[in-house]
Amino acid sequence: MHGFDSTYNDRLREAWGKFINNEPYDYSFIRPEIYESWVRSRSYLVDPYNSKTALLPPDDLQKRMEDNKFLIEITRPYMEKLYSIVKGSGFYLLLADKDGYILDLIGDQDIIERGRSYSKLVVGANRSEQYAGTNAIGTGLFLKKPIQMWGEEHYVKPHKDYSCSSAPIFDTEGRLLGCLNITGRAHAIHLHTLGMVISAVDGISNQLRLMTAYMELEKVSNQRNRIIETMASGLVLLNSEYEIIQVNSKFLTMLNLRNRSVIGKSLFEFIRFDESDADNTSLLDNEVYNKEIDVYPVDSSAPPMKFNMSLNFLYDSHGLQEGMVLRFNETKRINRLVNRISGFKPNYTFDSIIGSSNTTKKMIYECKRAASSSSNILILGESGTGKELVAQAIHSASKYSTGPFVAINCGALPKGLVESELFGYERGAFTGANKDGHPGKFELADGGTLFLDEIGEMPLDVQVTLLRVLETREVVRIGGKYPKPIDVRIIAATNRDLREAVKDKTFRDDLYYRLNVLSIRIPPLRERGDDILELTDYFIKGFSSSKGITYSVDPRVYDILTRYTWPGNIRELENTIERAVNITDNNMILPEHLPTHILQSTGISDIKKETVVERESVPSVLNLESAEYNLVVSSLEKCQGNVKKAAEMLGISRRTMYRKMQKYNIDYNTFR
Repeated sequence: MHGFDSTYNDRLREAWGKFINNEPYDYSFIRPEIYESWVRSRSYLVDPYNSKTALLPPDDLQKRMEDNKFLIEITRPYMEKLYSIVKGSGFYLLLADKDGYILDLIGDQDIIERGRSYSKLVVGANRSEQYAGTNAIGTGLFLKKPIQMWGEEHYVKPHKDYSCSSAPIFDTEGRLLGCLNITGRAHAIHLHTLGMVISAVDGISNQLRLMTAYMELEKVSNQRNRIIETMASGLVLLNSEYEIIQVNSKFLTMLNLRNRSVIGKSLFEFIRFDESDADNTSLLDNEVYNKEIDVYPVDSSAPPMKFNMSLNFLYDSHGLQEGMVLRFNETKRINRLVNRISGFKPNYTFDSIIGSSNTTKKMIYECKRAASSSSNILILGESGTGKELVAQAIHSASKYSTGPFVAINCGALPKGLVESELFGYERGAFTGANKDGHPGKFELADGGTLFLDEIGEMPLDVQVTLLRVLETREVVRIGGKYPKPIDVRIIAATNRDLREAVKDKTFRDDLYYRLNVLSIRIPPLRERGDDILELTDYFIKGFSSSKGITYSVDPRVYDILTRYTWPGNIRELENTIERAVNITDNNMILPEHLPTHILQSTGISDIKKETVVERESVPSVLNLESAEYNLVVSSLEKCQGNVKKAAEMLGISRRTMYRKMQKYNIDYNTFR
């Protein structure tokens, strides 16, 4: 370490004079970091005789101060403490950012004023080597290490009257933030001055680490709070004494506690889980997920609020339980999630109804008119006519379309289960019941449509309860005491004559009139004319797509299908086509592939396998030039084998078209 004495100072003065004039000289006695800085200063074209600096414009200075606000706030107390030690001895302290701009200074007024006028050392001035040459601030920032600089070691002449001690400041990740510097007259230099600066910077660095850690914790806490606030569930954190640590707004709203001060108080000051108030804590002994519970407001006679609650314990670093987090969800929201997962949603719309006959068009018109209403609907029709499809189509076109579509077959459930399935039950309501209770179909359908199929099979005692629900729009679970409001659109369906059932005292007349606000009759397939052919083609297309095979239909098959009465309606037709595609060997459905009872009922008792006659093999006795034959062939050619369009072109029905094709042994597939 060089001694800062007059001999060293005189040699530096001589060496500096040689250096700025680029004269040869033995510079080896100069500290390497100083000499290398002189070399850099010369390369930067720094004027060695005049103190020049870059002063930031006010707006740029303000922005730089804002960018370094954190550094300034932390460093200022250390600067004040350090100044209190050297006050009155001709020193002042400066804080510079990583680029060398002065951000703050404090010190004796006389040296501050002298620095302002003599070396332009003010807030906003730049003391990097590029502007000020070799100096403790700029050189220390370049080297990124503490440095003490005396008089003649400076590169610019006006600076040689000062001694400076500087130490860099780094953040927690080792990035350079700036430096702290203490400046005094050259003769006042002491080795311990640099130690004071380094000690202050160590304190600043520790403070930075603490503040950074605190800010990171605060950031994480704010993020956690934002996440908690955005949760759709009501959330409350409890300590081991069941005292509330934190809640979100959703919880306060759900429990009607928004204007109550709850933090630090026991949860059981506000709610209880047992109506008798006997034991509230037992429910919180084990972790649970979406357990349905009743929540009773304290000091209130109001009915309980029903929620789905989830509970998870919190543990410390030693694995000891230190609290718990409770999540409350409204049962309606959980029911909607269950409905989505369980498939309680419609699959059909009015576009799903196949058929263009006048009978079908009239039925669809009546259904659309009913869909625009909220009134109860009674669908009448034989088995297999598609009553549930129609019900789903009505739901999809109604204001309830965003809600669930829940269907229940009243005739398929054992008599003792109909009521519990419809209305649900509370825990312990009967032997064998789910210990947590169970929502009924009415609750699951809340906000949507409940489809009661085969309503005529509902037991009389259940009909009484159903009537009460329809009248009050409230449902009470089996074993429950409190009603729950519901908003459900009822669509009932039956294949029975309910008016006869009313006469026979097997169906309540008041329930019949309550359900039969809007009545829709689904016509049997035998009354739908050419819809039979459209449905046949629809089913053929579906099976062709699923099997990856293109099936064709012998025209004689269409004639047989239209002559059959279809007691099983659409369901029977679909099963018939499915049977045919599974037993055909050449992808052509022939009369022999139809069930025997259909052939017999249409007057065909003996069908032998025949080969479809191609156009080229039409018997010679057939007059190929006949107008009728040419019209049929021409229309099929123009419509590329589309029988429906060809029939419309000729102004005849599809059934008539198929008969003419059979008459002349014309296969529409040859035109596709």
